Amino acid sequence: MRIPEVLRNRDFDLYWGGVVLSQIGTRGATAATLYQVYELTGSTVQVGLVGLAQAVALVVLSPLGGVYADRLDRRRLLQASQALALLVSAALAAVTLTGRATVWAVVLSSLLTTAAATFDQPARQALIPAMVPREQLVDAFALLNPSRELAVLLGPALAGLLIAIGGPGLVYAFDTVTYAALVLVLALLRTPGPKPDGARAPVWQSMREGTAYVARRPVIRQLIGLDLAATVFGAYRVLLPALAADVWHTGATGYGLMAAAPSAGALIGSAWVFRLVRTARSGHVVLYGTAAYGLAVVGLALAPSLWPALVMAVALGAADAVATTVRHAAVQLETPDELRGRVSATYQIASRGGPAVGDSLMGVAAGALGPVAALSAGGLVPALAAGASALRSRTIREYRVPRPSSAA
Repeated sequence: MRIPEVLRNRDFDLYWGGVVLSQIGTRGATAATLYQVYELTGSTVQVGLVGLAQAVALVVLSPLGGVYADRLDRRRLLQASQALALLVSAALAAVTLTGRATVWAVVLSSLLTTAAATFDQPARQALIPAMVPREQLVDAFALLNPSRELAVLLGPALAGLLIAIGGPGLVYAFDTVTYAALVLVLALLRTPGPKPDGARAPVWQSMREGTAYVARRPVIRQLIGLDLAATVFGAYRVLLPALAADVWHTGATGYGLMAAAPSAGALIGSAWVFRLVRTARSGHVVLYGTAAYGLAVVGLALAPSLWPALVMAVALGAADAVATTVRHAAVQLETPDELRGRVSATYQIASRGGPAVGDSLMGVAAGALGPVAALSAGGLVPALAAGASALRSRTIREYRVPRPSSAA
């Protein structure tokens, strides 16, 4: 089997490996925080506070993160954000391992690490064109999505194992080590710094330039809308602790398997969609993937036991990966480099802020209706949104991911 040309690039290989390792720690820590809050309180509403804290940080700081991703050395900005997250994770590990953790300590740590990520994520996306030639950009982004899902697969599973061995504090300690590894990898990269641009516009004007570009691009707006429909109303992860304990009657290991299963499906979906990223009718892939995701969320909610739930979790992960790969490639390829950080930040509000808002919303809904009813109703929304988008507009239905101009 031929190795993709993008993997013959030293800097991209280093970066890719460091990001995967860091995300394994981050995803494991996220699963551990949800489990820890539910263990401390037994309340899905309070578990939703973790998502609310993440949403506040994302919505408030993401535009600023995008501005600085377009202004500063993106590699150094990444190092600084990773170092901040490292300190927060180390502090949470210390208070948890010493038995002094509280719900508010966990929520505050989620707020601070997400605040660091609002500067991290736009820089991560915008740094890639400095490492690979344009004709390899589609392949680079198509590889990063399954890599992320590999991290989401391994992170929660590892978290379940570490929680069973030594509690959530052990997960946070591992997360600290992975942050340190990425800081080191970033120091080894050879990437150009920011281009001198003379007098810069004020920060607020720079933010408006990014949002104005998104407003002028209907395809980006509609892709963001579909993303929000899936991530806000199909936010299943916040309810997994309650479903695992009260419906499927499984322990920490079973919870870890359930948290990891969607990523196993995502790897399957990513392997299939890898070749479709640059083919015709990519819009169909987004629409079908979004609808299938919503229906699989409903199936997960209605699953009577662990094994049917695992099947549904794999299915929703595969459907999500199919839609997400096309969305990410489209947003990056349709954006000029000088705006890529700001547009990535705007998209981040949907792709990462949506799940955070969804965690809070679904936590409250589950407190009122129960996790099964809340998740069943929520899963119908992305399916209906995909159907409505297909019927009312050709923008997404006929969209094709553009081929890079210099491709062979």
